[in-house]
Amino acid sequence: MIMGKTIIDAHNISKVYNQEKIPVYALQDVHLHIEEGEFTAVVGPSGSGKSTLLNAIGGLDAPTTGQVILNGTDITALSENELIDFRLNNIGFVFQAFNLVPVLTAKENVSFVMLLQRKSHDEINRRAIELLEEVGLKDKVDSRPGELSGGQQQRVAVARALASRPKIILADEPTANLDSVSASNLLDLMLKLNKEENMTFIFSTHDQRVIDKARRVLTLVDGKIVSDVIR
Repeated sequence: MIMGKTIIDAHNISKVYNQEKIPVYALQDVHLHIEEGEFTAVVGPSGSGKSTLLNAIGGLDAPTTGQVILNGTDITALSENELIDFRLNNIGFVFQAFNLVPVLTAKENVSFVMLLQRKSHDEINRRAIELLEEVGLKDKVDSRPGELSGGQQQRVAVARALASRPKIILADEPTANLDSVSASNLLDLMLKLNKEENMTFIFSTHDQRVIDKARRVLTLVDGKIVSDVIR
């Protein structure tokens, strides 16, 4: 793991709902600096703002105030089309609900983001198969999500997140629906990618298994970072 280069800078991030009546603060004046290659868990009680923070970092939901700079680009200043292109080429998302397309095979789900990037057919096919092999699904390339276990679906989701060769992986409760063996295998894979490819991982999680593996733990309470531990 090589660190030193700033990849995420969030300044004065706030997210406010219901501003016209009684405002509800999902995030309050959050400052966050993450260097390339970090493996970070964001923890806190339900409703503390974990998912909101990941969505703001990933450009899925614009903050009410503040600035998010990813790898030198201020994503809060981008147009919607520019933001879509930036996410496509720089960020991989792993969701608790997997969010796989049910009518597509595992290989087609992984290939989808590369089709959007307009990669060649040969490159798409080669990388999709390589990624599915890497996550232990060599024999499931033609299986649809409904034919896979929860752990297998999550590994397809991880392969899909990696397909664009992103610099940042944002994972929202990625182990919440997995058994202990599947969760352990998934975390080992992510640690391997973090070490070998210097990918930056940020997890929103309640799962102690994820927290134990993290090298940095941020604690959110009521939309504020109350603890930042590097170990």
